[in-house]
Amino acid sequence: MATRTGSRDRAAAPVRLDPDLTPPPGFSARHRGEHGSTVFGILEQLAGAAADLMSLAVPVDCVCCGAEDRALCIRCDRHIRRLTAAPFRAESGAPALMDVTGTVLLPVVAAGVYREELAQALLSFKRHGQHQLKGSLGRALGGAVRAATEGSGEFLLVPVPTSTRAYLNRGFSPVHLLLRGAAGRLPGLDVADVLTKARGAGLQLPGGQKGLGRGARAQRVRGSMRVRRRVRSIVAGHPCIIVDDVLTTGATLAEAARALHAAGAQVAGAVVLAATRPPDADGGTAAPAQARGSCHDLEKNKPGKDE
Repeated sequence: MATRTGSRDRAAAPVRLDPDLTPPPGFSARHRGEHGSTVFGILEQLAGAAADLMSLAVPVDCVCCGAEDRALCIRCDRHIRRLTAAPFRAESGAPALMDVTGTVLLPVVAAGVYREELAQALLSFKRHGQHQLKGSLGRALGGAVRAATEGSGEFLLVPVPTSTRAYLNRGFSPVHLLLRGAAGRLPGLDVADVLTKARGAGLQLPGGQKGLGRGARAQRVRGSMRVRRRVRSIVAGHPCIIVDDVLTTGATLAEAARALHAAGAQVAGAVVLAATRPPDADGGTAAPAQARGSCHDLEKNKPGKDE
């Protein structure tokens, strides 16, 4: 797929090892500027105070460990920060984004690996409408977007659309809500909500993509997206970064890239909140090439992708 070399290089810049296979070395803390630190500090204190007041009226438990009074306790929030501290390139684990020669078709930056507290929080956010988690998960997504764009404001962020069935079941679009949670940490980057489901996409068989092999997933989403005609001029000729919540085989991102290319956009890459290990052709789990032969236990809880 043709992309503008300069934009693609910037999106491909943060080349780091997968932390699920090789933990990143220690690094010094990176602090916000004085103005940003003060503003975000006040907002976080106000959010914490509001959560404490809300817990008096509506008791809640941490979605990860069950601790009382917070939808996400301080300890588990700290774990999510740790799991998403080093965004990494994740397309090598997504077969739909690599060709047979190993050439990258679409670079992807992931905030973290889909496991532990990150996986549990994302599942609770999507399936049970725990909107209180928007701040923590949005912060992690924002970090991945910054890593992919290197602070450049020339990119348009294009969220992957949710299906009508999923929207009716949930009442919201997870990716759009996460982007709103990250907006305060992404100055200068505009969101272009131009992708939609193509006509006939809603006629797919029920059950989502859970349990499907990579070929079945690709066939299921092929031709399922398009750029709305009246907003094509927004993305035509502009470098775009696709944003989604979870990366599995990469079929969804590949379809979004196809639709954007058809509208004349320059797709520079993609960003996801969490990356999983892809299912192989038989529906099992397959580790990336560099992981084969290692004794590392890959995460077993796969998300039920239903879009």
